[in-house]
Amino acid sequence: MSRFRCAVCGKIYEGEINTPNLSCECGSTIFYKERPNVKRVFTSD
Repeated sequence: MSRFRCAVCGKIYEGEINTPNLSCECGSTIFYKERPNVKRVFTSD
């Protein structure tokens, strides 16, 4: 299960983006995947 945000109005949808004919209430069919802000720390050997 993933979170997606509408590119036009910003409303958040939960579910799979592979659902056929997925569209927002504003009429947009473009969505961005919400990714968590995770800080990655790399250390050298």
